Amino acid sequence: MRGRDELFEAAFRWYSKQASIGPRSRRAQRFGAFGAGSGILFPTVALYGEPYIRIGRDVIVGPYCSLAAGVMPGHVPAMNPVITIGDGVLIGRGSGVVGHQSITIGHGVFTGHNVYITDANHGYEDVTLTIGEQFAPAKSVVVGAGSWLGHGSIVLPGATIGEHVAVGAGSVVTGDLPSFSVAVGSPAQVVRHYDVDREAWVNDLRTRASDQRAAGDG
Repeated sequence: MRGRDELFEAAFRWYSKQASIGPRSRRAQRFGAFGAGSGILFPTVALYGEPYIRIGRDVIVGPYCSLAAGVMPGHVPAMNPVITIGDGVLIGRGSGVVGHQSITIGHGVFTGHNVYITDANHGYEDVTLTIGEQFAPAKSVVVGAGSWLGHGSIVLPGATIGEHVAVGAGSVVTGDLPSFSVAVGSPAQVVRHYDVDREAWVNDLRTRASDQRAAGDG
């Protein structure tokens, strides 16, 4: 006879499968688009603004993720769509995609666990109000096709990540990262990039160190 723990585990797996959102589920009909082969795994932490979210084909959003368009449930954003997720995207467990204006995630983007992508942030103009009551203007975010966002990385308002970019674990992206590059740190800086003309990888850290030595000698 199977133990009680095994029965609970089997029941949870069954329920998780039933509660996940797939293309044929009623919840999927709320989305602006929900492609074939895609799924949002149970449980979700926050999920609202579905009419302003478009999900491509063969997308997997892991468990314990947040996917939110708008300031709060029922809010009508100024733009539609707010969040666009391309085909073949994998968003890792515990991650969050929170959009107020425009977040575009290109085809084939993969993320590690606990990644956060947002185009919105709190403001701090009025010292008589709590920071939580204030919003800064939203700034569009783009994550280019084929990119990888490492575990715990954060993509902040106004960031533009090119195609096939590797962002190191724990990095914070605040600006532009060129295609075919590797970036790490807070704020994230390019440490390697692929030179298309030379068909070779270039170590940017070594180049910067050489420039600094040359400047010092001058």
